[in-house]
Amino acid sequence: MHLTSVLISGGTIITLDEHRRVIKDGAVLVQDDRIAHVGKATEVTKTPNVELEIDAEGMLILPGLIDTHVHLAQALIRGCADDTSLVDWLQRFVWPLQGNFDGEDGRVSAELCMLEMIKSGTTTFLESLLHSRYGFDGIAESLEKSGMRGVLSKTVMGLPSYGSEESIMHPGMIEDPETCLREVEDHFKRWNGAANGRIRVWYGPRSLGGCTPELYKRIAHGAARLGTGVTMHLSEVQEDVRYAQKQFSKMPAEFMDQVGLVGRNVVFAHGVWLTESEWQILAKKGASVAHCPSSNMKLASGIASVPEMLRTGVNISLGCDGGPSNNCYDLIREMKTASLLQKARLLDPLVMDAPTVLEIATINGATALGLQKEIGTVEIGKKADLILVRVRKPHLIPDINAVSNLVYSAHGEDVDTVIIDGKMVMEDRVVKTLDESRILREADERSTKLLERSGVEIGHKWPVV
Repeated sequence: MHLTSVLISGGTIITLDEHRRVIKDGAVLVQDDRIAHVGKATEVTKTPNVELEIDAEGMLILPGLIDTHVHLAQALIRGCADDTSLVDWLQRFVWPLQGNFDGEDGRVSAELCMLEMIKSGTTTFLESLLHSRYGFDGIAESLEKSGMRGVLSKTVMGLPSYGSEESIMHPGMIEDPETCLREVEDHFKRWNGAANGRIRVWYGPRSLGGCTPELYKRIAHGAARLGTGVTMHLSEVQEDVRYAQKQFSKMPAEFMDQVGLVGRNVVFAHGVWLTESEWQILAKKGASVAHCPSSNMKLASGIASVPEMLRTGVNISLGCDGGPSNNCYDLIREMKTASLLQKARLLDPLVMDAPTVLEIATINGATALGLQKEIGTVEIGKKADLILVRVRKPHLIPDINAVSNLVYSAHGEDVDTVIIDGKMVMEDRVVKTLDESRILREADERSTKLLERSGVEIGHKWPVV
């Protein structure tokens, strides 16, 4: 729904501004795609000629959440590889399924993923690896239609390997490096900056073992020439460290720095096994790490040293990862997981408090994407990417501390309204931009056909009768 002016009033605003103000009985005025006024309702409501007024009593008003590690094409294979070790997870399930995707599978999976993100308060995302077979243009068209703000990263690969495990990739997942590089540039020319700037195109190199050093250098050069970003998995598992040391006599981040892939335009996913010396490299060069706690826990990859990296100066953002490794794309649930995991690891209830985690999911995410001047806070002049969370519910009462209540008690189903780029994307939990019933129906149908086509059998530990 296109509106030139919207007034949201009566709710509690978690601004995330410089002073971290929480404004009770606050109001936000949106004009076109920007935030025009933020303050007490008694001040802002004096503005005349508002096209739509939203009564936000009993709701939180905050910036849209930013997911910096998403696999759009994995929503369709949610639950396909539960309780499985990583190599089996890839070889027996994820790669064979994705290696049998066609463009329509890719489009429906992306729509399913975006639908879930919108309904749980994520307004911006970073997609990490889009294979050519998923249908980049169809996914970009769906992103444009959805109203979301998204970065689409085209896969670049040179070797069908994973770390020291050579030639283990499913044939349907193998791509030619020259074709990959050419497609990144083609997609960049067509889509980067489209939809009023909501769509951006990055490079998505495969992790260590999937690209040669020369290919990584070409990616770094290409990103610098185009003025775009790069995202890749790094030190997700211990094998990354062993591989880098054996092949290059360096730690993973040291090697990436050597090939020119550490900078403010780079987001590394996971970073579980990064060392203190590597944190310092990332902090100095301004690279970001997307923390994915649920995925790391489920695949038993380890626990990233997030508080330590933050203290070193590394920009840490948050990611849900994918359907088989997390099983949901709910960043509100992920915030609680991120906080509690570090408390348990360090035996310290004071680390990773609720405000820190909310910063990671908003401000830090914006910084990771180079959008800190545009999104991530509720401030005058910023893009109008806002979510309203309804807190008059049994699991959210009493609402003593708005930030803690959001992080520790809420979940995605509590999100009531989503505004992105000044447009109403969801109202009263009804998504305006995507056909939910069609997407759910098509996702069910296509996932069934995909399983049949791939020959992948999903076992059940208990009898299904």
